[in-house]
Amino acid sequence: MSELLDRLCERHGITLAYHDQLGYLRVASEEVKRALLEAIGVPADDEAALRQALAEAPELPEARVAVGADRRCFLPGCLEHGRVWGVALQLYQLRSARDWGIGDFEDLARAAELAGACGADFLGVNPLHALLLADPARCSPFYPSSRRFLNPLYIAVDRVPGYDPVLVDQAELERLRACSLVDYPGVARLKVAVLRRLWPRWRETAAEGGTDGRAAFDAFRATRGTPLARQALFEALSQHFAAEGQGAGWQGWPEEFRSPDSAAVLAFEAERRDELAFQAWLQWLADRQLEAAQRRGRAAGLRIGLYLDLAVGDAPDGAATWSDQALMVTGARVGAPPDSFNIAGQDWGLSPLSPAVLRQRALAPYRALLEDVMRHAGALRLDHAMGLRQLFFIPSGHPATEGTYLRYPMGEMLEALAEASRHCRSLVIGEDLGTVPEGFREIMAAAEIQSYRLLYFERLDHGLKPPGDYPRQALACLSTHDLPPLIGWWQGDDVALQRELGFMDGPMAEAELGRRAEDQRRLLADLVVEGLLETGQVPADGRLSGSAAEALSAAVHRHLARAPSRLFAVRLEDLAGERQAVNVPGTVEEHPNWRRRLGLTLEELPQSRLFQAVVRGVAGERPRQ
Repeated sequence: MSELLDRLCERHGITLAYHDQLGYLRVASEEVKRALLEAIGVPADDEAALRQALAEAPELPEARVAVGADRRCFLPGCLEHGRVWGVALQLYQLRSARDWGIGDFEDLARAAELAGACGADFLGVNPLHALLLADPARCSPFYPSSRRFLNPLYIAVDRVPGYDPVLVDQAELERLRACSLVDYPGVARLKVAVLRRLWPRWRETAAEGGTDGRAAFDAFRATRGTPLARQALFEALSQHFAAEGQGAGWQGWPEEFRSPDSAAVLAFEAERRDELAFQAWLQWLADRQLEAAQRRGRAAGLRIGLYLDLAVGDAPDGAATWSDQALMVTGARVGAPPDSFNIAGQDWGLSPLSPAVLRQRALAPYRALLEDVMRHAGALRLDHAMGLRQLFFIPSGHPATEGTYLRYPMGEMLEALAEASRHCRSLVIGEDLGTVPEGFREIMAAAEIQSYRLLYFERLDHGLKPPGDYPRQALACLSTHDLPPLIGWWQGDDVALQRELGFMDGPMAEAELGRRAEDQRRLLADLVVEGLLETGQVPADGRLSGSAAEALSAAVHRHLARAPSRLFAVRLEDLAGERQAVNVPGTVEEHPNWRRRLGLTLEELPQSRLFQAVVRGVAGERPRQ
């Protein structure tokens, strides 16, 4: 019977064994194979069930993928021969003279205008997906309730038609504005309260026509159709049950409300028409403001504009999994296998799309997802781009070390991605860090999916790889949200934090600091040879004064900006002189993940000497042609 089980797994793209990054052979147990088959809706209880399922199994998705014109993504004209640069930021971290304790779409538009004025061509941002509005403390942008919709907390309330400051508790607003960390529950209480007061005002006074009028809102609801209606219904139910203490996520609701088609849900929907309209209105406001940010950035000179981010999956108790339960795999989570950075592997807790159901529906849900996210994007980053080919599935009740890969129909996925990219005229960047299958980057290059290269990770046996060796079809950057900014990395702040959290012991920390010191010595030597620093201008012992930090940051950014890669991104944290990582993987409460705000406001940033030095240097290396 084990042979039948293996044949059935292979027909459904379940990998029986693989070698991890450390070279160990990982063999999926019989229990894991059965659990994964059950998770994707394939009965595997006994021999009769296995034989029946094998007789009905589809053909295995193609392993080798040829890339023709129909699988090539859009490439802007400015990248055919040129190189551009941009700024990458976390929207919530933005501070301004008018913020409400969290960055919003008006701040995003102003940041886009600032970047354009500095000579940049794109502004990258964290995933803007809808989270659980009824449980705002769940704030990771990579753990979305639905990737097809936007987070209403990013709405600039003071830009909503009919806004009046008398509607706001000014003392609470000032308290939130002064916080160094985003108080998500406080922000949600204040913003939603004011938006609820604005809703009847807008409904009664809005003109019929115009971009702010009722006709535009009605057209938005009609165009977004059933997905928007279910998103609004989910949010209304989530608010209702959270208030009753039964949780914002649907898996904690009474059984009769766990399906969008149940009689109880239909009765709730009929009774709460106004609440559903309000929730749809929030999505309309967010969509309009994001569109305006893209338009204003382009007007300011950003030839690519906003560079948005697509998370790899959805929360198992969120709107996406509740709205279409056949499409989402809820009996398994996606993550990453053991590697040199985490020998226990990673469990991201996300529900993936079912590859079998995607094929049954001719990938229509994936196409719709892509077009929804790309609609206001000049570029899109695919988190964990290897998901185009395979994802690492972890059955419920099992650790990440017992997971295995499940294949996706890569050829069809590429066609859908390329079609959406060309239709929306959106460049695609694939985050290809971690365990990358052999040949995958070559397929990415053929499909015009730009690779993702980080200074900290690009290494040779003797140290950091010279930027001159980076590929052209790539975005280069010093680091990403899971890693510290340059100054923090240089001074070893992240290693100290890893020791404090128990992720490194003393010998491991000393070994990492020793390797890093050697990398830094070699890097300083290269910067001197290139004429970017003078000998002794930056001390080699890791300690940085203000002037040394400024000189180092400007030099390292210019050094990396010289890479042949088409795109180069500067993290806003580096422009603001921040030291701590946005997120520390493996932590929840131990570190203020996704909450840290910048020390400088948008108004103060351009006056900073560090900002000026880095921007001037990068713009000089990559002038807008």
